[in-house]
Amino acid sequence: MATLLYRLGRGALRRRRLVVALWLVVLVGAGIAAATLRGPTASNFTMPGTESQRALDLLAEQFPAASGATGTIAMKAPADGQLASPEGQAVVRELVGQAATLPGVVGAVDPFQVGAVSPNGRYALVQVQFATGGDDVTDDQKAAYEQVGAAAKTKGWQVAPGGEVLGGEPEIGSTEALGVLVAAIVLIITFGSLVAAGMTMLNALIGVGAGMAGLFALSGAVQLTSTAPILALMLGLAVGIDYSLFITSRHRQNLIDGLPPEEAVGRAVGTAGSAVVFAGATVVIALAGLAVVDIPFLTVMGLAAAGTVTVAVLVAITLQPALLGFAGRRVLPRRLRAVAADGTPADGAVSTGGLDVDTVPAEDRTGFGFRWARLVTRFRVPVILVGLLGLGLLALPTPDMRLALPDASTAAVGSPARVSNDLITEGFGPGFTGRLAVVVAGDTPQATSAAVPQVTALLQRTENVLAVAPAQPSPDGRTALLGVVPKTGPTDEATETLVHDIRDSVGGIRGADVLLTGVTAIGIDVSEKLSDALPVYLLLVVGLSVLLLMLVFRSLLVPVKAALGFLLTVAATFGITVAVFQQGHLAGLVGLDTPGPLISFLPILLIGILFGLAMDYEVFLVSRMREDFVHGETAQQATISGMGHGARVVTAAALIMMSVFGGFVFLEDPVIKSMGFALAVGVAIDAFVVRMTIVPAVMSLLGSRAWWLPNWLSRALPNVDIEGEGLRTHLTERTPTRV
Repeated sequence: MATLLYRLGRGALRRRRLVVALWLVVLVGAGIAAATLRGPTASNFTMPGTESQRALDLLAEQFPAASGATGTIAMKAPADGQLASPEGQAVVRELVGQAATLPGVVGAVDPFQVGAVSPNGRYALVQVQFATGGDDVTDDQKAAYEQVGAAAKTKGWQVAPGGEVLGGEPEIGSTEALGVLVAAIVLIITFGSLVAAGMTMLNALIGVGAGMAGLFALSGAVQLTSTAPILALMLGLAVGIDYSLFITSRHRQNLIDGLPPEEAVGRAVGTAGSAVVFAGATVVIALAGLAVVDIPFLTVMGLAAAGTVTVAVLVAITLQPALLGFAGRRVLPRRLRAVAADGTPADGAVSTGGLDVDTVPAEDRTGFGFRWARLVTRFRVPVILVGLLGLGLLALPTPDMRLALPDASTAAVGSPARVSNDLITEGFGPGFTGRLAVVVAGDTPQATSAAVPQVTALLQRTENVLAVAPAQPSPDGRTALLGVVPKTGPTDEATETLVHDIRDSVGGIRGADVLLTGVTAIGIDVSEKLSDALPVYLLLVVGLSVLLLMLVFRSLLVPVKAALGFLLTVAATFGITVAVFQQGHLAGLVGLDTPGPLISFLPILLIGILFGLAMDYEVFLVSRMREDFVHGETAQQATISGMGHGARVVTAAALIMMSVFGGFVFLEDPVIKSMGFALAVGVAIDAFVVRMTIVPAVMSLLGSRAWWLPNWLSRALPNVDIEGEGLRTHLTERTPTRV
């Protein structure tokens, strides 16, 4: 692979104008396709095969008037008892009439007719039924809905439209640009050259632009969840910058070693590019592997993010060499541009043909990376124990993790959904914000009408049920819909227990199918299926990491060590995220208004993403250790050399990842906020605690045993040549031309 990439890099530089032109055509073409073919994103999370989804499908077929999105308008009078007055009733009925005539609305329910009035006569709830699902309600219809009650507000009433109809796509604003800005600063400090930093950032932005445009172009044919483009943007930016950083860093070192630009970029793509391809492949495989858990919206999210990562890899190994060809020696700091035209290495540099990962001047071996490696390997046992103890303490909250789909109670303070939720809770209790729906469907109207009283009686006797609304029959009488109000909120553990209790109690009804659904029930079903899939996916990822690293490093102990380190990273990351977002510790530092359960798909998504990123750092650090060990250094020397040469680049890469992910923490949406936070923390733990501290300590402790592999297994495994040994052999057969 290294030899193939070497030729690809040289060819891209030679034909740099053509390569740049082709990528610009791809970018513009994808942009035009996105503008013309883009479809809407979905804000709901459905799960085919679950009871709640079967109930929704049944309603859509037999009771379409009740299958559309619902809205709830909360009203609060200026004083207690005012709803009972003629003036108060007139205000409510005027608002009901206004809501019923809104575009897209099929009807609004008078709260006096259904008893949706608080005991103190101050609060009322107006149910609004839309003709279509929440994802099909237009922005104009939502805007008109949010403006309901303007006349009542002028009379001192509080009016707060809410409900599932207000769900929508998270907004991407300027806050996450701060992460990109920090990444640019890290690049400038790392390279000491505006040209090198600019080339790297430009390459990454072109890649993420092409990837995102292609994703939106496909959204017309494939329905994306609202979080899928955000995840794709996060990963596309982060890995795009990192992969370009690795290749640019190697190219610069080759120039310092005295190689001409074409040879320097070819060897950079052949060596660092091999690691980039492998690292990108691990991320793509992990994300695409989400399809194994058979959850449609999660599969789409994984494939969307995998697509942007694939584009980032292709851009790094093709467009980056072309851009480096235009930059020439200007990618170096001014003091290092004086490399002689005849190929004499820069002052202090030791020319080794450009094959080492980061050949540096001898005096630089006293730099921080080497000093840190010597310290860690010298005190390897205490370092390992302290590292394990620290990560274990961080992981303590993990067993308390609760998963749920987000509800309005954790929305940003001041948002329409949160205002409505708080007003409903204030007037009626938390259960009214997460009402359940029971669907009774019989073969005949008589069967349905006979089953409804039985179901109602069972529901009223179920613990934690506050109220059961009268049944609403469908036009043909074969389907009936009953509303159930719990005593607790949508994400409360007691509500989850109630859902199971209801299903158990009505399961024995004969003559009709009885199904429980509603936004709350859907969230519980989705969370449970994701929780069941989590161990299977974790086992798949860990097994995959062991196999892939066995191919790369031709060792048994190194892959096992890497997999255990990955598990430590995941456990500690879960623990910190639970402590902040669920338990509320230091929540104010991340701008979180209200703690609550983690979004259902966060753990499984985090495992897939962190797996790929963890393998990135493992490869870039340990591959140099193996290279030096194979070429004659002792295991201890190889560990120190690998850390010393790779620490600077891995540190910069991790800081860039953390900056990009951290930029999303500033968004108001708590789901995106938690994703950005967890990814930033996970990268920090894996890069600085696991890979740059525990890994060299363990490698030093294992010594030469770390590279043991049975002969039979060595013969059976294919040689992927991630370290460029084949390229080294190829290059020794000729002497590169100096220019």
